[in-house]
Amino acid sequence: MNRDEAIKILKEHVKTDNLVNHCLAVGAIMKGLAKEFGEDEERWEIIGILHDLDYEYTKDNPEIHAKKTVEILGDKLSEEEKNAILAHNEHAPLKTKLDFSLYAADPMSGLITAAVYVRPDKKIEGLKSKSLKKKFKDKSFAAGANRENMKKIEDIGIELSRFFEISIESMKEIADELGL
Repeated sequence: MNRDEAIKILKEHVKTDNLVNHCLAVGAIMKGLAKEFGEDEERWEIIGILHDLDYEYTKDNPEIHAKKTVEILGDKLSEEEKNAILAHNEHAPLKTKLDFSLYAADPMSGLITAAVYVRPDKKIEGLKSKSLKKKFKDKSFAAGANRENMKKIEDIGIELSRFFEISIESMKEIADELGL
């Protein structure tokens, strides 16, 4: 499966533009993290794009969120990829760099998007890591973006400040697609 195929699958199951953008943003961050680790960038991006495939089906039943994604995708995913998707909703343990990266990238996309929305120009282009760090420290800002999940990136050797940089730069690469 390539990026275009993953987006096609995503749009077959997700109709909300904001959720599609969230998935694309997580995909971009995952691609950036894969590059940092010397991993398969396209594979990691695809996992980010597809991680919330089932959200519209499971939003009122969160205990099955991620499980349904794995079910929908079936043999299109490896066991490692299935585990990463399950682990992002705490249905499996965090074991690999892929797991930890998705777990941290998911809320990071929301924090960055919220930080962009409060900028006067509503563009990611001028967003700096230093500014994002201030928003991160303000627990009332983008309160749904779980800071503890984001901090888990440190467990696999990436400092939080570096994670901010990777994430911002990665989302900038698809800013037009995200409307940012």
